[in-house]
Amino acid sequence: MSPEALDYWARAAQALRTAESLVDDDPDASSSRAYYAAFYAVSALFALEQVSHAKHTAVERAVHRDLVKPGKWPAALGAAFSWLVNLRYTADYGGSEHVKKEDAELAVERARMILDAVRGSFPEP
Repeated sequence: MSPEALDYWARAAQALRTAESLVDDDPDASSSRAYYAAFYAVSALFALEQVSHAKHTAVERAVHRDLVKPGKWPAALGAAFSWLVNLRYTADYGGSEHVKKEDAELAVERARMILDAVRGSFPEP
């Protein structure tokens, strides 16, 4: 396994643990870390194939183009990733709009689903 893939996977696992720990006290931060958990997990998966993307939008497009469309992932996982993208925008840049605790809990659940999907191709070291 490449060092890049291992690093992304470690970051994904850490971001998920952080997201889980922040749900009650800081739903905005929890949602942001849940997104990053999914982002890093998907980046690890692509790194296994020596593919990298310079922008977050490119990763989201690649999830749908390279994972969902060819049937490697169910559409629900692609939708979960896109939902996390949108929630992270609210969490990080929402101004007076904040993430509700229920949505932060759902963000952690969806990030965990994505990590579980990636884990099938990328077992933890």
